[in-house]
Amino acid sequence: MRIPVLAPATDRRLLDEGRETRSMAWIMAIMMFLTVLAGAFGLGALAAARTLDRQLAGRLTVQIVVADPEQRARAAGNVLARLRADRAVVNAAPVDRDALVAMLRPWLGERGSDVDLPIPAMIDVELRNPDAATVTRVTNAARAAEPRARIDRYESWMSPVANFMQVMIALAAGLVLLMAAATATVVVLAARAGLDSHRETIEMLHMLGSTDGQVARLFQRRIARDTLYGGLAGTLLALVVIGFIGVQIAALGSDLLGGIAFGARDWVMLIGLPILFALLATVAARLAVLRALERYL
Repeated sequence: MRIPVLAPATDRRLLDEGRETRSMAWIMAIMMFLTVLAGAFGLGALAAARTLDRQLAGRLTVQIVVADPEQRARAAGNVLARLRADRAVVNAAPVDRDALVAMLRPWLGERGSDVDLPIPAMIDVELRNPDAATVTRVTNAARAAEPRARIDRYESWMSPVANFMQVMIALAAGLVLLMAAATATVVVLAARAGLDSHRETIEMLHMLGSTDGQVARLFQRRIARDTLYGGLAGTLLALVVIGFIGVQIAALGSDLLGGIAFGARDWVMLIGLPILFALLATVAARLAVLRALERYL
């Protein structure tokens, strides 16, 4: 089936291009604007989820909770030496006490800087292979050096964030599909309205020997053109909004939000949405017109 997108001028003159026809382009511009924003939201959530996985995969925190400072320092040294000797550990580094004090300051205030305050010693561990067997072996090694050590996986307490990201990705995909269904519905309604308003012209074309396929081609070309032009306008506006939001996110300085960076494939997907929607509108218009011609004419 040949589905041309741009209608020749001779074909367009057969169908008037009044206010009703031009409104189709405006509707498609609005729908494509919302669709591209939803797609960008989903791609951004996907990029943030990947950044989160990359940053947290194979990361452990070992806590030495001992009240006596000397015992705490000795236990932390034993655990650190044991971890650094393990081949499964890429890096093991103690967390600076000043950094811990800065993290506790919002809750403890200036009392957090008291040298007598028993702040746990913490060791940041990065594993070579983040599988469950490696995590279990490294955990046992740390507890063998210090039975009172507490081991926390980053993924365990960040899993709600990861689950939220997955929900947002699914929601964005659902919105794009919903907008595609809405576009097809609008196209079908517009095609049927066009048939009703041009019934006399269509009857005359049939009398001159035109087939249903030729008549359907007139409508599908016009609708495809309006969808493409309106979609490109809506996409351009959406890209401007996305760029503005990207600048605002970069200014926040957040590690997680900073990972929301679109690659070349992401931009191609966003720019390709109006073309895909124009093809969808073309097929939907052709099917709707052919079915209506079979029933009523």
